[in-house]
Amino acid sequence: MTKAILGIIGGSGVYDLPGLEDLHEVAITSPWGETSDVLRKGRIGHTEIVFLPRHGRGHRLSPSDINYRANIDAMKRAGVTDIVSLSACGSFREELSPGSFVLVDQYVDRTHRRESSFFGKGCVAHVSMAHPVGSRLCDHIAAAAAKEQVPLTRGGTYVTMEGPQFSSLAESLSYKAAGYAVIGMTAMPEAKLAREAEITYATLAMVTDFDCWHPDHDVVDVASVIEVMHRNIEKAKRIVARLAHDFPSAREDCPVGSHKALDHAIMTAPSARDPHLLAKLDAVAGRVLKAGAQ
Repeated sequence: MTKAILGIIGGSGVYDLPGLEDLHEVAITSPWGETSDVLRKGRIGHTEIVFLPRHGRGHRLSPSDINYRANIDAMKRAGVTDIVSLSACGSFREELSPGSFVLVDQYVDRTHRRESSFFGKGCVAHVSMAHPVGSRLCDHIAAAAAKEQVPLTRGGTYVTMEGPQFSSLAESLSYKAAGYAVIGMTAMPEAKLAREAEITYATLAMVTDFDCWHPDHDVVDVASVIEVMHRNIEKAKRIVARLAHDFPSAREDCPVGSHKALDHAIMTAPSARDPHLLAKLDAVAGRVLKAGAQ
C-alpha cells in the first residue's frame, strides 16, 4: 500500500496555500535543474500536502521559462502521488464566463519552446496520453467543489499556447471553432511529464476572461484578468482544503493507468541505455528500471 500524498501546483495568483499545518519548506535538488521555488510541505487533516508555486513567489517565471521537468521530478522525489494543477485560463464558451471553474479532461499542445519528456537519446519511452487526467482524482475534486458549493463544469479541452502574449483574434477564433473549452499557457508539458513520472494529474481551470473572440470582451488585459483571478483564488483554496480533508489515505489505482504508465513503455534495450540518463531517471522511472535490472 502506497501512502497518498497530494501535490498542489499553484498557477497565476496562487503563490501560497494557507491552512497547512506542520508547515515547512524543503529545497529538493533535481538532476533536471532548478525548480520554480522551494516545496512547501504540510498537511490538511490526515492528508500530506506538497505545494509548489509554478511561477515562483513574486511571479518571476514566464510560462516558457518554467522548468517543468525539475518541478515534476521534485514532486516525485517528495513522494507525491496525485497532482492538482490550478490554472488561470481564457474561455471559448459563453456559458464558461469569467469566474467559472472547469475540470479539464483533455489537452491540445501548441507549445514549441519546452522540454516535454524525461526520456530521449539513450532511453526512449512512449507513454499513453489518450486519457491524460485521472478520472478518480477528478471525482474527488468534483465532490469537494460540490461540498463547498462552488459550481464546476466537468469536462472540456484545454489548449496550451506558448505565450507569453495572449492570442491573436485569428488564433482565438480558430480554437473556438475547434470546440476547445479553455486556453492557458502551462498545462503542457506539465501533464505529459506527470504521466511519465506515474503521478496522477488533473487541472482545475479558473476562467478569468473570454479570450479575444468575444465581441463584447475583445481585449484581454492583465488588469481584468487579475481582478477575476483574485475572486477565483479564494474559491479554489476552499476546494483544495475540502479535497485534502476528504482525500483517501492510501493511493488509489487510477482507472486510466497513470499509476503504472511506464509499464511496457521503455523501448531501449538495457544494454543500450545511457547510464547518465538512467541516473537522472532514478525518481521518475525508478520503479520500472529497478524491476528491469533484476
